[in-house]
Amino acid sequence: MKKLLSLFILAFFMLQASLAQDQSLFTKEQFIKEGDTLNYRMLLPENFDPAKEYPVLFFLHGAGERGNDNEAQLMHGSKLFLKSELRKNFPAIVIFPQCPKNDFWANVKFGNAKTNERYSFQKGGKPGKAMNLLMGLLAKFKSEKFTDNDRFYVGGLSMGAMGTFELLRRKPKAFASAFAICGGDHVENVKKYKKVPLWVFHGGKDTTVPIVKSEIVVNELKRLQGNVKFSIYPEAGHNSWDAAFAEPEFLSWLFSFKK
Repeated sequence: MKKLLSLFILAFFMLQASLAQDQSLFTKEQFIKEGDTLNYRMLLPENFDPAKEYPVLFFLHGAGERGNDNEAQLMHGSKLFLKSELRKNFPAIVIFPQCPKNDFWANVKFGNAKTNERYSFQKGGKPGKAMNLLMGLLAKFKSEKFTDNDRFYVGGLSMGAMGTFELLRRKPKAFASAFAICGGDHVENVKKYKKVPLWVFHGGKDTTVPIVKSEIVVNELKRLQGNVKFSIYPEAGHNSWDAAFAEPEFLSWLFSFKK
């Protein structure tokens, strides 16, 4: 029994070491603008050739992964992009920026006593510091010779999905398609990105960000005749991203679009 337990522990630590090694393929980078810094991790395609042009995907993490360690943002989603088959079939530059601890990707107000709403999405307004830096990072990669400006993509989960909607409305012409997992937005903002193909995901039992927040966006996109897919996982709570990442057509759908 002790030998079996020892083997199990050894296998566990070997797996952890393997995952850490894989995540090291995401290089640690920084983007600095007007004295402010945005940490990000970047995964280049296998056999990267700077003479070629590659698609670029921005992945926006949730509120729990905020900070300045330039590591926590890889908690959800990074393993998907490290799969050898996917790296072969979808060679792209994948970027995981990290929102600072006391900031938020989107302009959202918290705790509306009148409506008892946890999140109050804003219409218009200036971008916050994190969003401003993110747009600067987007501009940086748009100017690189090794990126294909017709194949930029963005997506995220929870706070990152809210940030996805905000980035789309601020830069609707920048992206070929996008995805949003358990997020939300103000209904008046939706018309700004109605031309961007969008796949929305949400758990039916999500109590952190209720599914109605995604339904508002999806219903408005349908009314505006936008290209939108909506996947609902009836038994899923807030962690609907695992189900979304497991969708067989997730990346093939996303990368099928070109401006």
